[in-house]
Amino acid sequence: MTSPPLAPGSTIGIIGGGQLGRMIAVAAAQYGLKVHIYAPDANSPAFDVAGTRTVAAYDDAAALAAFAQAVDVVTYEFENIPRRTAEILAEARPLHPSAAALATTQDRLTEKSFVADLGIATAPFRAVDDAAGLAAAVADLGLPAVLKTRRFGYDGKGQRMLRPGEPFDAAAVMESLGGQPCILEGFVPFESEVSVVAARTADGAFSAYDPCGNEHRDHILARTLVPAPGMDPAASAEALAVARRIADALGYVGVLAVEMFLVRDADGRAHVVVNEIAPRVHNSGHWTIEGSETSQFAQHVRAICGWPLGSTARVGAARVEMLNLVGEAAGSWEAILAEPGRHLHLYGKGKARPGRKMGHVTRLLPPA
Repeated sequence: MTSPPLAPGSTIGIIGGGQLGRMIAVAAAQYGLKVHIYAPDANSPAFDVAGTRTVAAYDDAAALAAFAQAVDVVTYEFENIPRRTAEILAEARPLHPSAAALATTQDRLTEKSFVADLGIATAPFRAVDDAAGLAAAVADLGLPAVLKTRRFGYDGKGQRMLRPGEPFDAAAVMESLGGQPCILEGFVPFESEVSVVAARTADGAFSAYDPCGNEHRDHILARTLVPAPGMDPAASAEALAVARRIADALGYVGVLAVEMFLVRDADGRAHVVVNEIAPRVHNSGHWTIEGSETSQFAQHVRAICGWPLGSTARVGAARVEMLNLVGEAAGSWEAILAEPGRHLHLYGKGKARPGRKMGHVTRLLPPA
């Protein structure tokens, strides 16, 4: 049984004060909803656009309980929060996505096993708990392969590429990742990286945006193009179906992104292999603010409030390009604004550092 939809004037509680929380808050305001941000950093950029804030640690049970009592529904902008945090919040208010969905996607081994158990293709993988386990996994899967910490990794953090012909010391490699439990993933000879951003409501309604192609630089998303180059209709349909199966199996509520590899068989047929699930609005969905009839942020608000999902159709028949502004690239804001057709978004962060996402730019392009 689903809860009745929240009315305008209700308050959304958001765990996390970064750019994703900021953009969710902006979308919520357009619907007459209030936002209360909970984050430990007093300089969180989402605070600038929220009516209420709580500055407290994610493991502060008393602060979490008070926060929950002040809101009508809780969501989060990033997945690296303690599971107990999610459980405390879920005991008091509806939490979307659920603590169970969060737990599944926080651990790369649990996530990969979950996807594989659905019969969906993934890279071959093995659990690695120590140096001996890493040596055995490498012997089993071969090289190249990538070793990733099971938890708390993003934008290339917490992972190490292992290449054939390079010196290999299993103990040293494990030490370089802090000796944490890891997963070794066999290399997938992919043609491109793609993602599907989709939304699901508590009553099972589902809607997805067109698959997009993603280009990374230094493990950080640099460019997204929609529709995804090189994806034929069959591969696109497969990608959308995979995203729906995952969302349904998780009992998911809200927006999620499924990152995939586009691979091509010996006969030339393209299909997708799932890489990771992001249980939140996603960087590769930023193009939807200008490029779709409903942005991913508005869609997330709709889903967690129990509202009808909006149209995911692209605006016109255009292609859409999104470029991340990383580090000092945001310093070119004046030149970006001077160019017609470019839509600038800056996240209100203080200091530009290498690898720090400071904003993004969207362009609607003519058909190819």
